This record gives sequence, structure tokens and C-alpha cells, in this order.
Amino acid sequence: MTSISLYSPRNPMLKKRDDFEDMLEERRSSSDLKYAFKCYTPVLYKGLPPCKTTMLKSMVLQSDQLHYVINQISKETGEVAGAIQEEASAILEEMAHRLQLSTVRFFAFALTKAFKTLFRSISVNEEGIQRLQQAIQDHPVVLLPSHRSYMDFLLMSYILYTYDLALPVIAAGMDFMGMKIVGEMLRMSGAFFIRRSFGGDKLYWAVFSEYVKTMLRNGMAPVEFFLEGTRSRTCKSLTPKLGLLNIVMEPFLKGEVFDVSLVPVSISYERILEESLYARELLGVPKPKESTSGLFKARKVLGENYGSIHVYFGHPVSVRTLSEGRVNRCEFNLQPRFIPRKPSDDTQSFVNDVAYRLVRAQEENMVLMPWVLLASLLLQAHYRGPGCSALGPEPDPHHHHGMTLEELTLQAVWLRGLVRGFGAFLHWPDDKPPSEVVSASMSLHQGLVRVSDGRVWLLLKEPGGPGPGTPEERLLGVAVAVLSCASYRNQVLHVFLRPSLLATAIHIASSGRKEEVFNTFSFLRNMLANEFILCPGAAVQDFEEACQQLVKSGALQVSQQQVTATDRGQPTLAFLTDMLEPFLQGYQVVCRYLCEEASESLTEKDFVPAVRNFTVKLILAGNLRYCEALSSDLQKNALAALLRLGAVHRVNGGEQVTLKVDKMVLNSLTDTLGGKLPTQKSLLARL
Repeated sequence: MTSISLYSPRNPMLKKRDDFEDMLEERRSSSDLKYAFKCYTPVLYKGLPPCKTTMLKSMVLQSDQLHYVINQISKETGEVAGAIQEEASAILEEMAHRLQLSTVRFFAFALTKAFKTLFRSISVNEEGIQRLQQAIQDHPVVLLPSHRSYMDFLLMSYILYTYDLALPVIAAGMDFMGMKIVGEMLRMSGAFFIRRSFGGDKLYWAVFSEYVKTMLRNGMAPVEFFLEGTRSRTCKSLTPKLGLLNIVMEPFLKGEVFDVSLVPVSISYERILEESLYARELLGVPKPKESTSGLFKARKVLGENYGSIHVYFGHPVSVRTLSEGRVNRCEFNLQPRFIPRKPSDDTQSFVNDVAYRLVRAQEENMVLMPWVLLASLLLQAHYRGPGCSALGPEPDPHHHHGMTLEELTLQAVWLRGLVRGFGAFLHWPDDKPPSEVVSASMSLHQGLVRVSDGRVWLLLKEPGGPGPGTPEERLLGVAVAVLSCASYRNQVLHVFLRPSLLATAIHIASSGRKEEVFNTFSFLRNMLANEFILCPGAAVQDFEEACQQLVKSGALQVSQQQVTATDRGQPTLAFLTDMLEPFLQGYQVVCRYLCEEASESLTEKDFVPAVRNFTVKLILAGNLRYCEALSSDLQKNALAALLRLGAVHRVNGGEQVTLKVDKMVLNSLTDTLGGKLPTQKSLLARL
């Protein structure tokens, strides 16, 4: 099997992507029952027969590593080893999957019925399926799908069953175990359940890691987990979590397997089932608890149209190839393999680098639909008007709201060219007139957009949400609509991110000197490193990529010493700057709160509610137009950045963690974000 290295330089414009096939097309013309009970004979790793779950559990409980950890805990606590062994057995019983083909067949039947109702098409790159089939036979495989919906892991298993591939075992949160019957059915479809956090529980970690590694070492089934750790409620990629990635790489690093194949999978939804639910969660409305009754209440979604799904299976990535010249595997031979060891700094840096690049690979193969372009344009038009201050009754479409349908179509065509020029994976039907494509997209998302008298604008009140009421209630409705629309705009952000950082740096920098523009670019990149996927240590590479893209688009001229905007490039630079503005404004709001309002006793737990209340007051007073500043995701990312940059410090005080603000550093950061550039020396000190 040939595997590509994530470290090879790539020109996105030269990258050939696979074609898609609609897997629902055949399902619509054949028997669902016959499909569910088809002959299912997947090819497994090295042709080995399937391993029974009882044998897997026995191998885990008898492993040298688990026995070592049990003996260590016994020495530390004085507890009898036999009792700890029983506890380990109980943990494994709670955790382990129990894959049963009969349950898989039931899901195949039920999901086919649901998918044909919900979606126009589910398109898969069949070349990617063929590559995956070969990879499963050659080496242990780890599937790494993007995570935007609860639907993701069901969809993955459905696709693999359809194409006769080995079903994965899937890391799932304990939340799903509360779903009684459904939780057990998920377990019998390949899910294994893990706690959201392990704390310092050595035994739990030992059982969990040995369970995953045993499956990998023996090639029992592909292991599937989400690199981001949780669903992205903003529909942009989240900072990857490294725990499970460390575990699945360990068998290779310790020489227990020849190689491990990592397969990034990009799942793109034209319309997201949890659209308004996500927006409300970001505004502080508690997430509904996963339950079987909640699942049945959600049946009303079956009456809606959710458009199409595109699933792109990326090239299998060889851990062996990635590690060449990066990791010295000899260090793993200095002690017996069964003794747990903390990864060295070099190994941890390598794993971190791979994680970021895998998420970047997911982003590159995301399929963008026309609506993400329309959402970007409509949000910018909304913010150029009254923004989130529009809290009255239904807006008058003739006064500062939205744009004409003709203008929206023309701008969408312009943006289509820009997106394609930047190498994006855009699914825009070129055989149809642009006006028809725009109308079809708005029809699918009619809950977010309104068309009247030839004008288009965002529907500012949440459908079925609060009508006339207090300003705070009306603001909630507006914010739900704006954040829902922003979740689609966010899907294209990875395409525009680097050029947007450069456009913003040019706007902030006091001159066009290349060194000054680069330093400002690096500052912004560092500031927003918790917000977006920006590979550590790649500032120069990102700057050069952004320069290349904007020069090619005709927006910039770049020499050895100068970066100069062209006249024809002004609309492009303005659009790119506006893409980042909601985030920069949100970060400034957080900085302003910490400078002006935060008390000495502010706890980390109270931070988000306090910032949200402060932001509501700013919006209602007409001093802020960006509802996105209300997003808890943005507020947490801003705090993480300020902690990393030393503007805020955590102080442990028993049960509570308080936040101590360094106002000098914070004021300096706020000035730079606001375009008041500090001296070159102080700017460099922050990078």
C-alpha cells in the first residue's frame, strides 16, 4: 500500500480529488430489507478471522501492562491486587463493545429509511473506499472523521457496511449509555464507552489504553475516534486532543506492529440537523441530555429536507513514514514494553504536529456548498447594517438590511471564483444558472433567510422563538439566527484563514514593509491559535502561502521589502478582513471585560456567564453589533489565548480557580487588536 506523507508540500490548485458516487441512488430503487440482510463478508487484517469480544476482554485483563499497573496501585494504596483486578474487570465490562451483526442489520434497515427521507444524496468517494479496503488488509487502521453532528458515527458505520468493509469500533462518550435500549444497541454496533475525563485514575487509563492497543496490535477491527474530542458546535475545526492519538501510535513506536494507517475522513453536511440546537448551546442554553425519549421526540426532523452529505475518505497516512527522522524509537527499548511511560518532549511534539496536520487534511477535503458562500455574504451585509442591534419587530427590507437578490447572486459568483482560486473543494453545479443555484440554496435554508421585493436578508427572529418581549429575549432570537448562519460561514473559514490574517495585518500595520506586515500577521496568528487550526511553528509557511494566494488573485504585489495592495484587490481584501472581524471584536470584548469589570475574585467557572452578561449590555446599548461575541466557544478560546500569552494567570485556591489579570499585557494586546500598533520591539516580544 502506498501512503502519502502529510509533510510533503502541496499546491491545492494542483491537487486531484476523487469523484463522488451517490450511495442512496441504489437504495431508492431496491429493497431496504434485502439490503439490510445482504451477504456481509468483509476482508479483515491479514485475512484473520473475527475476534470474539470475550477473547478480547480476556487478552486485556491478562496483559502484562495491566498487571503491572495493578501491582503498582496495590503497592501505593495497600489494596489487595485481586480487588483491583476485579475493579479493572468491571471497568472493562462497562466500557467494551459487543458487536452483533443482527443489530448492525437492524441499524442498516432503519438508517436507510431515515436517510432516504432526510437527505437528497449521500455521496462517497469510491476511490477512497478502495484505498481503505487495501489499508485494512495491510496494517491496523485508525479512522479519524471530522465531527459536526451526532450523525457522524452512524453514517461512518453505515457506509462501511454498504461497501462490505470491516465495521469500526468507535470511541463514544458515556452520555450515550444513558439512552437505555439505544445505548446498548450502539454498543452492539461497535461503540465502546469512555469517560469524558479520567483525571488521575491510573487504573481506568490502563484498562482503556490496553483495550484500544489490543485491538490495534491484533488488527481486530478499524478503531474510530474523533480527533477533536467532541462535536464542533460552531462547524469549524477544533483544536485536536492528543490522548487517543498517543495510544494508537504507541504499538508502532514500541515496535509491536510494523505500521499503523491513519485515515482522515471529511464529512460535509449541506444542512446540519442540530443547527439551532448548537446556537442555543453557545448562548448558554443547557444541552438536552441524551435519552431514548429525546431521540423519539426528535422524529419531527424527518419532515425536513437536509440536502446532501459528502463523505471523503482521505489517503491512508503511514505513521511509519511520518515518524522517519522525527522520532527515535530506540528510546522505547530502554525498558520493558509493558511499563507505561510518559512520551518524551520530541515524541509529544511529533504527535501534536501530526494531529494538526490530520485536521488540516480533513479541512482540505471538506466539500463546500453554495450556501456557505451566501451565508458569508449575508452575514457581512447584516453587520454593515444595524447588526445585532436590530431588536425591533420584523425589519423593513428597504432600510439597511441585506442586499438585492441580483447583488447577492453577482457577489456569490465573484466569491465562487475566489474560493476556487484558493483551491477549495466547492460543489457548485456549473450546468445551472447562478440565479437558480442561489434560489435553491435559500429554499433549503428558508429558516435562516427571507426574500421579499427582490431583497434578501437574514431572518432575525428564531423560527418558533420569542416574539415581542424583553430586549434580552429578542436578542436571544437574533443571536440564535446569527450564530446558526455563522456556523455555515465557518465552514469556509479554513479556505480564507491565512489570506484573511494577511489582509487584516496589512490593515493594522502602519506601513507596507514586509517585515512589519509579517510581524503583525504572526501576532494575529498567535492570538487566534486557539480559534483556528494553525500548525505550530508554521508562521513563515502560512505567511508565504497567503502572499502567494493574494498575489495570484491580483489583490497584492509582494517584493523582497514591500507588501502593496492593488486597486483591483480592494474588494477582496475588504471581504477577507470582514471575515475575521467578528472574532477580533469578540476577543476585544473579552479583553475589555477583564480590564474594566472583572473582580479580583473572578473564578474560571463564572468567567463565561460574566462575559456574556457584559456583552449583552454592550449590544443593547448599541456599542457592539457582533452577536458572535456572545458565543461561549469564542469566549473560552479567547481566555485560552490570554492564558497562553500571559495576560491572565490561573490561581488555585482550594476548590475554586480564580483568574488574575495582568492589565499592562492585556491593554497592550487590546490596543494591537484594535489597530493601535505598539512598537516593533513590544510586538516581537509577544510572538
